[in-house]
Amino acid sequence: MSLLELPSNREERWRWSDLSALPEIAARAPSGQMPERLPWLDCATPGPRLLFVDGRLVADASEPGDVALGTVEAPVGEDALGRLVGSEGWTLRLGSGHAPLGLVQVIHVSTGAADHLPARIELDVDAQASIVETFLGDGWTNRLTRITLFKGARLMLSRRILTASGYVSLSDRVAVGEGASFVLTTLAGGGADTRFDGEVHLAGNAGFAEVGGALLARGRQRHDANLVIRHEQPNGQSRQVWRSVADDQATCSVAARVEVARGAQKTDGEQSLKGLLLSRTATINAKPELEIFADDVKCAHGATVGELNRDALFYLASRGIAPAEAKALLTASFVADAIERIGEEDVRTAFLDDANAWLAHGGAQS
Repeated sequence: MSLLELPSNREERWRWSDLSALPEIAARAPSGQMPERLPWLDCATPGPRLLFVDGRLVADASEPGDVALGTVEAPVGEDALGRLVGSEGWTLRLGSGHAPLGLVQVIHVSTGAADHLPARIELDVDAQASIVETFLGDGWTNRLTRITLFKGARLMLSRRILTASGYVSLSDRVAVGEGASFVLTTLAGGGADTRFDGEVHLAGNAGFAEVGGALLARGRQRHDANLVIRHEQPNGQSRQVWRSVADDQATCSVAARVEVARGAQKTDGEQSLKGLLLSRTATINAKPELEIFADDVKCAHGATVGELNRDALFYLASRGIAPAEAKALLTASFVADAIERIGEEDVRTAFLDDANAWLAHGGAQS
């Protein structure tokens, strides 16, 4: 009998997840085998760098700068995965008027077992930060990140999941203050199954949040994203933009929810969930939800699932483009719709290259 108390897929928010492999992965010992090359980004404004291997900092390969290592507040009221992260992690706190930090890069390498790590990000009044996290290796990577943005603060958080096999579970708990901005973009382009959980509270007047990304799956892979944005104050804006691509017998699932409290007048919320089936045996689930208690709001949601446009394929073929290349071009354009929202040019280019590499290795060949 497993010692892990895992959620059941009989629960609504877990019904598209498959956690059956986690007990076996958690029982393994890490191999310690590192990738030959770590994909640090060469950018115009470099900042702190952190390398975690199996959830532990590699000091010799890291340049923490303003990032502190040590105890992070223990999770309260989290689900079974969130409670596993422990107390030792990393914290980034920026005060009002802090000098430009540069791009913060965090690489997480898992070497076959389970590793858990908490993080805390806190930006004071008008502080700004841009963070990119990259996930590599194989095994079970489990993360919980708590984020607080005070008045006028801005955070751009970008994540690329390049883990070759296993499972990646990421949970975010975000509070956005008055006039603050939070943008989270995720690219799932590796071979691992994933689970993304997010709760974003627009707790201040005129707060802004945009959450989304691209989920790329093949084989029997499963991606599952569950996001809730709660508008608690007036004049808030939110966007959820997800693009899912599924081939073979893979499954991509997105459940996106917007909640508007009674006093959150003048809310502007939008959801766009689109799926692209590269095979008739693949599955894409899209579940947009709106729960609105205010009467002066502008909220919209849309969900579509389909195949590549035959007319577009015919047009490209008439211009001498091979079928496989035509499929790749159309799929890349579909995915770019979500990735191009990343504001940092160096990060955006790297994510687009990762998506194109996924396509080049057979993602659009069936």
